[in-house]
Amino acid sequence: MMKTMTLYEANSLVRESIELTLDRHYWVEAELSEVRESRGHCYMELVQYDRSDVSDKSDQSYNPHRPAFHAQRSTPIARASAKCWASAWALIRSHFERVTGQRLHSGLKVLLQVYPQFHETFGFSWIVTDINPEFTMGDMMRKRQDIIRQLQEEGVYDLQKELALPLFAQRIAVVSSATAAGYGDFCHQLRENEYGFTFRTELFSAVMQGEQIEQSLIAALDSINCRADDFDVVVIIRGGGATADLSGFDTLALAENVANFPLPIITGIGHERDECVLDMISHLRVKTPTAAAAFLIAHLKEVSDRLADAEHDIYNKVNERLRYERMRIERLSALIPQLPRQLVEDARHRLLLTEGKLRAAAEGRMKDDRYRLLLMGNRLHTLARHLLEKERLHLEHLQLQLDSHNPQLLLSRGYSITLHNGKAVRDPSLLQRGDEIETRVEKGVVRSVVSG
Repeated sequence: MMKTMTLYEANSLVRESIELTLDRHYWVEAELSEVRESRGHCYMELVQYDRSDVSDKSDQSYNPHRPAFHAQRSTPIARASAKCWASAWALIRSHFERVTGQRLHSGLKVLLQVYPQFHETFGFSWIVTDINPEFTMGDMMRKRQDIIRQLQEEGVYDLQKELALPLFAQRIAVVSSATAAGYGDFCHQLRENEYGFTFRTELFSAVMQGEQIEQSLIAALDSINCRADDFDVVVIIRGGGATADLSGFDTLALAENVANFPLPIITGIGHERDECVLDMISHLRVKTPTAAAAFLIAHLKEVSDRLADAEHDIYNKVNERLRYERMRIERLSALIPQLPRQLVEDARHRLLLTEGKLRAAAEGRMKDDRYRLLLMGNRLHTLARHLLEKERLHLEHLQLQLDSHNPQLLLSRGYSITLHNGKAVRDPSLLQRGDEIETRVEKGVVRSVVSG
């Protein structure tokens, strides 16, 4: 009869063969397709892909309203399960996250130190005794450089840097987790700023940890983009989360959406290790949510100071111009004879009224709207000059009228005037013999006596 063995005996034979022939540790490169923890142990599914048939994406055009194109993977050429027991996992995990700033997650390339284990009941698996974080860091850096290079080739890498932050950046779209401590700190600092500035914030809730970061952030940005006219700036903040959950910020799809976004985007993700791709592509990167709030407050304070300086300059220039024109009118009025003084006083009164109106208008505008005063300065200057020029022309016209009625002008033309008792003689029949009369000519007076 054919000799047979039980399944347990067959599996035991496999276990003994593995233990005898593969009795040492190996360093294995693989990609994680699944990672989960249970009762302090870590269970992993490892996979290797054949990259030789990855699709060429050179003809793919980018649309910022859909996820970016991702190269499709081929069929896996190797799969295996791996386990890291709790006794080793605590130390391995802590060291890996401290060095890489990442948690182990699907899609991550790793270099594992393993030994084989075959169990009669549970089958084959690799037992993980160490993970090399430097290998993963190198792969992450390569992926990051690939993303940056593609963004530069698409011509979008610097688009956010070229946007101008609005002068009055007070309408803020905030992308954050609603429960994040950093979001609360950000809003509190804006609300309690020492200058009394008013900011309007609206939260677009997003997942800021784990594998859903990319998809959630893109959805939030799409919602903001539909209402882009309602906001001045977008702030992406993350505070209070683990520093080992940053891989979602290093993706091509998210970077392309941010680079093509029509509003300036400020990132305050709250990590010190180094910049992620999202930081590099954004309009401005700050370290923490509170630093983002401090930047917006400082930006508005700078604009406020500039407006205050402009207001002071306009006020001084208007007053200086009014003083100059008042002095000119006073000098002109001193040259005018006594008779038309009332006209001069009327003109001065009108000028004072005009000055008062200009001053009241300027001060009122300054109080109501500093920004509008900055634009109205030139108009006030032109209006004052126009009114003063009009009054000057009016005074010159009065001078001409006065000169045209001056008796001396008639005498200079060869005419004379005869006076009797200081009054002009209009009818010679009213004179009597012996009356003394004066005849005034241009250069003197002739006195005579009526003889007949």
